[in-house]
Formats: sequence, C-alpha cells, structure tokens
Amino acid sequence: MTSPASEARLRVRLGEHSGHTGGLAPGYVQANLVILPEAYVADFLRFCQGNPQACPLLAVSEPGDPALPRVGSDIDIRTDLPRYRVWRNGVLAAEPTEIQALWRDDFVSFLIGCSFSFEQALIEGGISLRHVEQGRNVAMYRTSIATQPAGPFRGSLVVSMRPLRPSDVIRAIQITSRFPAVHGAPVHIGKPELIGIDDLALLDYGDAVEIRDDELPVFWACGVTPQSVVQEAKIPLCITHSPGCLLITDLKNTHLASL
Repeated sequence: MTSPASEARLRVRLGEHSGHTGGLAPGYVQANLVILPEAYVADFLRFCQGNPQACPLLAVSEPGDPALPRVGSDIDIRTDLPRYRVWRNGVLAAEPTEIQALWRDDFVSFLIGCSFSFEQALIEGGISLRHVEQGRNVAMYRTSIATQPAGPFRGSLVVSMRPLRPSDVIRAIQITSRFPAVHGAPVHIGKPELIGIDDLALLDYGDAVEIRDDELPVFWACGVTPQSVVQEAKIPLCITHSPGCLLITDLKNTHLASL
C-alpha cells in the first residue's frame, strides 16, 4: 500500500500536478531543494551549517545519485518536484517540470526543511493561516539581515510572513520553536521596515495576503534563502525548486518536533 506522500510524488512525476505543493499529502514533510556541482558542495554545506535557521538540512545525496533514500524509498529528484528553476551564472534560465536531460554525474542534492511542516502544528493549535485558507502560496520577502557567508555563498536572509492576531503570536512562537528542523521560531515580529521590508505589498516570492488592522506580520526564516544566495554566487549551473513547489518526503511532520 502506497503512502499519501508517494501518491502525491507520483502525480507530480506523471505531470498531473504542476502547481505549488501546499496542502498536498497533509502530515508529511516537504523540502526545499538546491542541486549543485560537487565542486561547490563543501562551501554550501558550511553555509548551511552557519545559517541553520534559514537552511536546516534534512538530507544530502551522493554525487550523481537522484535518489534520497533517507527521506523516501522511491524518490527521483529529477522528476518529483512540480517545477524547478535552472540557474546559469546567476541568471534564471528556465523553469522546467523535470530535469532529467540536465542531470550530471557530479550533481549533489541538498534537501532543506520548509515551514509547511510547522504550519500543520499551528493549525492544529487553533491558529488560522490565511494563505492556507485561501489556497495561496505563503508570502516571502528578501530582508536586510545578512547571512553568515561561506566561500562564494553570501547574501540576505529571505523570510516568509504570516499575519497573526497578537493573542496568537506567543502561541505561534511556542509551537514553531519545537521545530528547529523546519526553521523554528520567528526571526521578527511587526515593524517590517526594521528588517528592510519597506512595503509588504511588494513581495519577492509567493502570493500576497491581506493583513488586517488587528493583526501583526510575523516573519520566519525561509528555505528560499539558499536559492537567493546561490543566485548571487553566480554558479555556472545549479538547480533549485520553484518557490512553493517542493519535494514531498515520506517523513512525518510529527517526527520533526523536538519534545
């Protein structure tokens, strides 16, 4: 009997789903993706270790191997995300639905935790999330917060934003701090201008959502950060996920909570 995660990956692999993966296979961990040539792996690993809230590593593949058995027995990283981004010298060259023709023997895949995992715990804790209710991707912004550099990898932190009522903010901190493997607690609350966001209507990734008068914008470190950093590093060829189009793994969200 196949799991909901495996069934969702099969739908993606067959081209039956090409949009964002929020809400697919509820309860299962979704992961951000960065694929790099082996020559850049050591520096990127150091970058992830130096920025664990933005880049919480879930798994790293063997060079040239599209499988990631640690997170799923039947995963093929070349076909199992709805949409990829192909970067050449820092320029977005294509957004294909599979990357088999681009695959190389020296490619290494990094899977990075995603806040989709703690969203389930927030909802179960009675905290409503507007983008989930509206079937949208979460809003994401580049900030003025610098990451810890490593080799060619450096740049600003990207955050995801969820509007919450003040009465829910403390509970959200308590819940998400139990999930360090998927970004953990917020990095900033309210006053977006203090982290370099001048206008919440001008987002960099994802979909805009309304912020009501009785709500505060709450910001978490985001797994799109490494995509932004890789772009700035101008690697000759690398591949990432398209924002919101993630890999659905066989890991359960509940297994990531630190009790």
